[in-house]
Amino acid sequence: MDHFTASLADADPELAAALEGELDRQRRQLELIASENYVSKATLEALGSPIVNKTVEGYPGRRYYGGAEFADLVETLAVDRAKRLFGAAHANVQPHSGSQANLACFLAFLEPGDRVLAMDLAAGGHLSHGAPVNVSGRVMEVHHYGVDPTTGRLDLDAVAEIAREVRPRLIVCGASAYPREIDFSGFRKIADEVGAVLLADIAHIAGLVAAGLHPDPIPAAHVVTTTTYKNLRGTRGGIVLTGDAELADRIDRAVFPGVQGSVILNAVAAKAVCLGEALRPEFTGWAQRVLANARALAEVLVDRGLGVVTEGTDTPLVLVDLSPLGLTGRDAQEALERVGIAVNKNPVPGDPRPPWIASGIRLGTSAGTTRGLGEAEFRRVGELVAEVLAAAAAGREVPRRVPAAVAELCDAFPIYPDQ
Repeated sequence: MDHFTASLADADPELAAALEGELDRQRRQLELIASENYVSKATLEALGSPIVNKTVEGYPGRRYYGGAEFADLVETLAVDRAKRLFGAAHANVQPHSGSQANLACFLAFLEPGDRVLAMDLAAGGHLSHGAPVNVSGRVMEVHHYGVDPTTGRLDLDAVAEIAREVRPRLIVCGASAYPREIDFSGFRKIADEVGAVLLADIAHIAGLVAAGLHPDPIPAAHVVTTTTYKNLRGTRGGIVLTGDAELADRIDRAVFPGVQGSVILNAVAAKAVCLGEALRPEFTGWAQRVLANARALAEVLVDRGLGVVTEGTDTPLVLVDLSPLGLTGRDAQEALERVGIAVNKNPVPGDPRPPWIASGIRLGTSAGTTRGLGEAEFRRVGELVAEVLAAAAAGREVPRRVPAAVAELCDAFPIYPDQ
């Protein structure tokens, strides 16, 4: 079998079958997982390009390996596009993930044992913001803020009070399951008062920020991190941004050689693709639809009496508290998957259950919007979700019309027709 010409189906039929099965799953399921999206065909081509063969360490113009002419060009394109898209003075596009981008920022601004203030995981924070089970929480002394137990919203006065008591060296704002706008300027005032660095993680709202639909963190935060999938519609990976050019070297050294070695160049090429796509005028229209769809979905769920946290959203995600129904997040996730709707179980503020069971589910509209669903379709999706949850709570079978309606929506909005 020739190394350069054999197809995957010929060389490894077992793996090819698994990948074909995943493509079929994506085609026939409605994707409501907030951290997922569909990349473009151009992104798929970049990911599968021969640049995957090239190894480089360091940065464009100062690599540790030769033969880096086109590697430098690819990375420079990605950096320049990231800076233009977010209005940043500097961008590092090498992080393999958002978690590594965050870890690099910890390394850049902190020493082991330093104090960090970040949103609690149960309130909507992220593992890499200092959760006890993550390296960020094991190496640093991490303190947490939450949300108002009545409204589910951030209370900056309460955050400021904790910051004055803790005196952290770094404050993290941004979340993985908080559905409302984040006041970056308000966080910066708190950081300045206590002499802390402010890190803004915008992984779930990056597309809205780029489109001007969410407050901009670049003027307020010392350093900003994001992923390139989720709300940017790109490959999996991370980016570190800053509006302060004087921080560029510190950030770059923290990424390489601080937390990782050689660059995954096909991923950087794919990042360049999605950043270029996000610079086009039509991206703003897509982001507007993402937000409108999320609000339409939340409105339907509220109307159906579900416990939507904060009773709405300003972001691509909707967080639902299932406690009033007597359902766990795990039960709801499994019930919805059986009818062809993919969601993820998720803790809600004050959740008494462990994360692997949870009391809520998190829904997102980025992937469905990429697929072509509009407000009318997402209102229909909301009705279907509510019907499934009501049946699960009552111990009833879900009517056959529900999976049929899901299949109809999937057929009406096909993906990857030539794959």
